[in-house]
Amino acid sequence: MNGLLKFITCGSVDDGKSTLIGHMLYDAKLLYADQKQALELDSRVGSRGGAIDYSLLLDGLMAEREQGITIDVAYRYFTTDKRSFIVADTPGHEEYTRNMAVGASFADLAVILVDATQGILTQTRRHARICSFMGIRHFVFAVNKMDLIRYDEKAFRDIEKEIRKLAIDLELLSVKIIPVSATEGDNVTNPSKVMTWYAGDTLLSYLENVNVEKEKEEEGFVLPIQRVCRPDHTFRGFQGQVESGEIAAGDEVTILPSGERAHVARLLSTDREVGRIRKGNAVTICLDREIDVSRGCVITNAASLQVSSLFQATLLWLDDTELVEGKTLWLKLGTKMIPAAVMEIKYRIDINGGGHIRASHLYKNEIAVCVIAVSEKIVFDRFDRHMGIGRFILIDRMTNMTSACGIADHELRRADNLFWQHMDVTRDSRAERMRQKPMTLWFTGLSGAGKSTLANEVEKKLAVSGRYTMSLDGDNVRLGLNKNLGFTQEDRIENIRRVAEVAKLMNDAGLIVLTSFISPYISDRETARTIIGNDHFIEIYVSTPLEECERRDVKGLYKKAREGKIPNFTGLSAPYEKPESPEITINTAGITVEEASSYVYEEIQKYIGGESYEG
Repeated sequence: MNGLLKFITCGSVDDGKSTLIGHMLYDAKLLYADQKQALELDSRVGSRGGAIDYSLLLDGLMAEREQGITIDVAYRYFTTDKRSFIVADTPGHEEYTRNMAVGASFADLAVILVDATQGILTQTRRHARICSFMGIRHFVFAVNKMDLIRYDEKAFRDIEKEIRKLAIDLELLSVKIIPVSATEGDNVTNPSKVMTWYAGDTLLSYLENVNVEKEKEEEGFVLPIQRVCRPDHTFRGFQGQVESGEIAAGDEVTILPSGERAHVARLLSTDREVGRIRKGNAVTICLDREIDVSRGCVITNAASLQVSSLFQATLLWLDDTELVEGKTLWLKLGTKMIPAAVMEIKYRIDINGGGHIRASHLYKNEIAVCVIAVSEKIVFDRFDRHMGIGRFILIDRMTNMTSACGIADHELRRADNLFWQHMDVTRDSRAERMRQKPMTLWFTGLSGAGKSTLANEVEKKLAVSGRYTMSLDGDNVRLGLNKNLGFTQEDRIENIRRVAEVAKLMNDAGLIVLTSFISPYISDRETARTIIGNDHFIEIYVSTPLEECERRDVKGLYKKAREGKIPNFTGLSAPYEKPESPEITINTAGITVEEASSYVYEEIQKYIGGESYEG
């Protein structure tokens, strides 16, 4: 019996994916009696005038049956005399490309349906490209609805030529093209009695016999660490699933990203000690000496993996909101979760022709090559060499929704040419000499809320109490350091990133830094917190209402924005995302500057400590 085959069905809307799989299960007698009876009963009120509607076997959601389309991914498990199968029936509509990509991530083979009455469509090309992007190497193109074109061989051959050209463009390694009729059953499980001009395999027989084993094994032993197991002081093991290769007790291994070496002292599979462990198995590995290993590290042997904080990758953007350069997200690669930023969109890939198109923004369902920076060095490899640590997802830091999936291309060497210079005079020594705790007081709020005025008064109180401070004001910084930045979303992101880096350097100098910036996006303020450090960051939300800010209009900006002279004005034509849990909140409407500054000054005492530095 051949090994398990995991495959996906995809294609454009209404190409007949669910009908095809449903008919295959029905004809191959792979349904239980109650499933068959329910199908026949449901079909009486279906869309085929009482004839069996095979799609009902997979379109389980009520919304799917009402609309006649697949929305979610439907998984089915079945077994024939020759093979066991898991099939993911995925949606064809462009809106649900995210669901289709999820289905493709698990599959070894893709069955892509092509409507014989329409030929290759944009969504067909998109799905083929995504399947290739997700690492699928074996493709079956089922040219469906041959009954609607009266089983015309010439029409099929024309579509076949299109498919062959697409396969060359995408560099697909294994391609099978089969003419079928999902509703009538031609070439699904049994050879067609009408298309006598086709002498190849039926879909089911091909799936039963196709060899999807990789011709080339992944290089070396790779074990991403999921968990450190330390039940007591006598035992310390590192747990995970072996992604490639094998290892034996006594072998030497390298721990990345540190590069330290050790020997394997023990290997445990569940609670049993074993001498050797292979790919696909979970293991607890004990080393012969104490080494700092944590979740996200990789234990390897004879595998040339990459370690960097900057790399090039190909992304499939899945979010409804656009991707702009500088956007920060969570990156999950292997067992590592880490803050990351898309520093550059190098080019977008044309879905139809595969050409490279210059782009500074990326919209939903678009594919692009990007430069990604992470907050510390991580372990990865090219996707075509080690799939397990070569693919990743990007997660929105606010909603926790998956915003993109991607594959690593290669590290960027410029990251390896820079080394952090450790100084003998440290932040702690400077702070101790100044007898204060370095902090960044991040004032955020609408224009006219009173941020700069409030920060100025608070700084004076800090100076009177003997503190060493520095103030960074939004307008002042834009007149100097950031004078090359505008007010587009990507420029606002870069503006806040630069300010956070400067504030961190000033904290390193031992100073208390006060920043006054609208900083309208939650994600950017969270990025600033990550750069500066949570223990040294105080978010102060000046929550003065828009009406009061506009009434003040100290700089006349609201008037200009209302007249259309200032585009992208926060609070009117551009959004302001309120802080969800700031350390301090102050509404300056209806109180004096002295009252407001005294309140903030008293509140920050609990964060900056007393008169002496306490570390």
